[in-house]
Amino acid sequence: MKRVEIYTTPICGYCARAKRLLAKKGVSYAEINVMVRPAKRAQMMQRASGRSSVPQIFIGGEHIGGCDELHSLELNGKLDAILAA
Repeated sequence: MKRVEIYTTPICGYCARAKRLLAKKGVSYAEINVMVRPAKRAQMMQRASGRSSVPQIFIGGEHIGGCDELHSLELNGKLDAILAA
């Protein structure tokens, strides 16, 4: 399974929703809290083509977007293939 990274803050409902989906699927992930580690927000924005909102999710080093994009991939039956590829 590919490495999953998720940039979050503890007060973000969308972050919690994205993490719930990953947990439901049994996917482990590296969580980067940009509220505790503000320097990581700049890194996140660089990796996510300037996007500053959280969550920002990366699978295998590729940016897939935020919570809505993650759920869309799941709804369309594409998330498992991306995780496993």
